[in-house]
Amino acid sequence: MMPGKSTILYVEDDPNNRTLVRRVLEAEGYQLVDAANASQAMGCLKEHKIDLILMDINMPEVDGYALTTQIKSVPEYAKIPIVAMTANVMRGDRERSLEAGCDGYIQKPIDIDLLTQQVERFLRSTNG
Repeated sequence: MMPGKSTILYVEDDPNNRTLVRRVLEAEGYQLVDAANASQAMGCLKEHKIDLILMDINMPEVDGYALTTQIKSVPEYAKIPIVAMTANVMRGDRERSLEAGCDGYIQKPIDIDLLTQQVERFLRSTNG
């Protein structure tokens, strides 16, 4: 899938992280839609055709695990790949992300040099 055609939803409560990821991905031609919490994320899914979701795990109110499970339970969103982006790197955290329905896992702090490659790999693996 070519950059510029993919719309990515980034669910992240930290505005600095949202700004960083937006700058990196938009510079590569992706469209980025962001949400600070679960209700904003669900609204974005209704308003946009999303190709990939980058999901922060540690968020107030509804965490990324619960939101991933919620999104995957909606038939029209179930096929959208969700990639956990988290500082949770203890043994079992990756597995917990995958059990919640995440299709992949990117460790924080985000390596901005690798982020685009990681996003492209997840888009390719799910769209062709």
